Amino acid sequence: MARIAGVDIPTQKRVVISLQYIYGIGEKTAQEVLKNANVSEDIRVKDLSDDQLALIRSEISKFITEGDLRRERTLDIKRLMEIGSYRGIRHRKGLPVRGQNTRNNARTRKGKPKAIAGKKQVGK
Repeated sequence: MARIAGVDIPTQKRVVISLQYIYGIGEKTAQEVLKNANVSEDIRVKDLSDDQLALIRSEISKFITEGDLRRERTLDIKRLMEIGSYRGIRHRKGLPVRGQNTRNNARTRKGKPKAIAGKKQVGK
């Protein structure tokens, strides 16, 4: 297994797909990294030479990835909560942050439905 930015990337997959296993690297960034390193997107990770791996590592080191990026995002959210901004309050309450509707579809953010006492409908 090839290890890039502290992550074991899959060896059987194409390089452009394998690079996306690194937190903070998506499709466009992976393509840009490979273009700058002069490596084909279609080559498999197992077929990469040591020189090509070194070039890819050096290109990826220019981006903020993995632990540093996770830490940065966590600190950004904590800052929002500390200053008491609207977004920070939504984070604290576990509600959708970006203006989504909460009356119907917010289950991902709100968690399992909780029963409310006295809310049962009486048969008509």
